[in-house]
Amino acid sequence: MMRKIIAATLGNCVHVAGVANFLRLAEACGYQTSFLGIGAKPQEIIGALQEVEPDYLALSYRLTPEVAVGLFAEFKNALREAGLTGQKMLFGGTPPVAKVAEESGLFARVFSGEEAESAIISFLQGKEEGEKSVAVGNTLVERVAQQTPYPLLRHHFGLPSLEGTINGIRELAEAKVLDVISLGPDQNAQESFFRPAEMDPKQDGAGGVPVRTAEDLRRLYAASRTGNYPLLRCYSGTRDLIKWAELATDTIKNAWGAIPLFWYSELDGRSSRPLAAAIQENQEAMAWYGARGIPVEVNEAHHWSLRGAPDSIAVAAFYLAAYNAKKAGVRDYVAQLMLNNPPGTSALMDLGKALAGLALVSRLEDDQFRVYRQVRAGLASLSVKQGVAKGQLAASTVLGLALEPQIIHVVAYCEADHIATPVEIIESCELVHGVLKNYLFGAPDATADPRVKARRDELIAEAELILQTIRDLGKDESDDPLAEPAVLSQAVRLGILDAPHLKGNRVARGEITTVMAEGACRIWDAEANRISSEEERLARGGFRPEG
Repeated sequence: MMRKIIAATLGNCVHVAGVANFLRLAEACGYQTSFLGIGAKPQEIIGALQEVEPDYLALSYRLTPEVAVGLFAEFKNALREAGLTGQKMLFGGTPPVAKVAEESGLFARVFSGEEAESAIISFLQGKEEGEKSVAVGNTLVERVAQQTPYPLLRHHFGLPSLEGTINGIRELAEAKVLDVISLGPDQNAQESFFRPAEMDPKQDGAGGVPVRTAEDLRRLYAASRTGNYPLLRCYSGTRDLIKWAELATDTIKNAWGAIPLFWYSELDGRSSRPLAAAIQENQEAMAWYGARGIPVEVNEAHHWSLRGAPDSIAVAAFYLAAYNAKKAGVRDYVAQLMLNNPPGTSALMDLGKALAGLALVSRLEDDQFRVYRQVRAGLASLSVKQGVAKGQLAASTVLGLALEPQIIHVVAYCEADHIATPVEIIESCELVHGVLKNYLFGAPDATADPRVKARRDELIAEAELILQTIRDLGKDESDDPLAEPAVLSQAVRLGILDAPHLKGNRVARGEITTVMAEGACRIWDAEANRISSEEERLARGGFRPEG
């Protein structure tokens, strides 16, 4: 049976925007709602209660707190006379009036406008009782289930000081504006945590927090055990990935692993691992998490786009990442979609590119492989002018909502200029919450635009050509070329997977040329002086995919 809510404002209060927003959320959560009007009289409300027998009566008053005291007392008497003192009631108003409502003892739940919209949704879905929340989930899967349809918010955090990071995590947790804190260790820790003799002390704190012991990580986790108890997760490290996985799981209950497929190797110089060996170690790390039921995110596609690769290669890499995760036994897969990447990508082309990748990955989904969509703004696209960057963050969030994400990876508006402080992270998350408040429900479907669909279909076809070329390359040496390190590394060496910024790299071609054309990153044929198709590019390299 559909649950019911009736609502009204009391006294002479004519402010209905808050009530209307609450009823909109209630309808989205499956309630049948009815608004009795402004300034409803007690007997009018009593009559509606007797007729409708709702699950909740929602009342609002946003004027003078002292007047509210009398209104609440009057309504309490009316309930007593009608024998309806057991009616569950909710209240929404300004913080001063909400305080009076709390003191009246009339209401099962009081909303002051200071709550995140996700908290209201949780209440409406029965995940809270009164003021006491049910235990928050300890895993990503539990948190997503608790908060749907409201996405989780994640933010990266790691200051050059361990103590500063500990204090900052506590501040973020107590602010209750984000659900996941991604720890960013400094480069010394990422590469040499297990080989401290190789660290360069002059680089301590470069790029993140200088964690040096397991106890450091435990202290970071302990700082998060307050507020809304955010999940913690950590970068995978650029070598010794399984040791890092064991460490992060033991110390911070790593919410999910984030692992590349090709990167953190000699390909990008973030470690000295040979490419084929790096791919194999990355796959083994995926399998380690998969065997323990821990979700995995494979950071892959956006690395190609950041280096100027055409959208077709980025989409193929997006599929390869998910394919290898599933092959490794991962059951819960976080698919990161970095928007505005490369800079100059239009909203139409961004959605087409994202939808192409998601369409390919959807072919892998079954009851053993679930995909969680995570969207984020592209850091390289943000202006160093912080006011402009705030607008870009909001715009990127609106665009990402078209992809119905379960996770939003918030990028602080200041990060094009400097590492984000807790205050700036909180402000950025509040900005995103503001977008969600206005745009999560009832937004037009941007994915239905025929131009988006055309780009999606074009990229699916081009990515399939790349994937088939890799299959053909390894068909004589592997039963599964798309998951064979030697074949994948060869695909890079031969230029099947390539990017302009890899020029001069000893394990990649770096011969491809791309241009931004009509908001998309496309292949450029310098000899013909025109945009080229993926089929033409592969043919120039001597590849003619079969099938």
